[in-house]
Amino acid sequence: MNTSTYAIRNTVNATLKASSNISLAATLLLAGFSAVNAAPLQVSHFNPGENSIFAVSSSFISGEHEMMLVDAQFQNNDAQKLVDTIKASGKKLTQVYISHSDPDFYFGLAVIKKHFPDAQIVATQTTVDAIKASMEGKLAYWGPILKDNAPKELVLPKAIHSDTFTIDGEQVIIKGFNDKHPKHTFLWVPSAKTITGGVEVFDNTHVWMADTQTASERQEWLAHLDAMEKLLPTTVIPGHYLGEARFDTRAIGFTREYVKAFEVAAKASKDSAELIQKMLALYPQMPADAGLEISAKVYMGEMTWPM
Repeated sequence: MNTSTYAIRNTVNATLKASSNISLAATLLLAGFSAVNAAPLQVSHFNPGENSIFAVSSSFISGEHEMMLVDAQFQNNDAQKLVDTIKASGKKLTQVYISHSDPDFYFGLAVIKKHFPDAQIVATQTTVDAIKASMEGKLAYWGPILKDNAPKELVLPKAIHSDTFTIDGEQVIIKGFNDKHPKHTFLWVPSAKTITGGVEVFDNTHVWMADTQTASERQEWLAHLDAMEKLLPTTVIPGHYLGEARFDTRAIGFTREYVKAFEVAAKASKDSAELIQKMLALYPQMPADAGLEISAKVYMGEMTWPM
């Protein structure tokens, strides 16, 4: 092989190597852009714990530029803490989703609306209807108790007609939206593998049983818990909790076990007082509270709920 042949071969090899490096660089560059575009949403939350009447959770679902708030708290002072958190993030609050019709989920809306008037405030049609039917009565009852922390005005969410939100291009899905009776829903954040919102998951506190007075309602509840687990979430934010909560599927398991234990204890009790004592014996780490008392009285037929 002469010198000219060697030169030609070396030139060809160098060209192929350079082309390969350019292709690799282009592939890595495109992969980098893809990773940025597919960055998972971040989910954090606030729960006032024992500092407030209800230890209810509100969640922040955030992208690079946008943020969504899930549930608005019960007391004005706690709603203001949500406002402070959102403002400190520097992100745009695009929407507020109210996941349930109890007042601890929506009483704080007036505070949120005052500071973020352009954010859409929405809920499912079922939740909107339930809030509209009961909000004046709830305020009449809770207003004198909350005093300065009571809402100055009641804000009714608008009905949403889709089961999907988008935050910086990533989806947030309302699970249960298309159920025959979508009284209870929760949010699934696929990119973060996180469940949040709703009233069906508790941890380290007595489960509110007064709203599920029939066996069919409780079976539907248990089916929803099963559906949550099938999503294989890495994070589960309980709608209510006290103390050291487990932010994973153990909270789902706790709720399921409590519901079943409550049913068994009720069948073996002659009245609410006996039922309460049975539940306290099963969960000695959790002190008696108004939720357990009301749930026991309603379940044993000693009290009508809602009042």
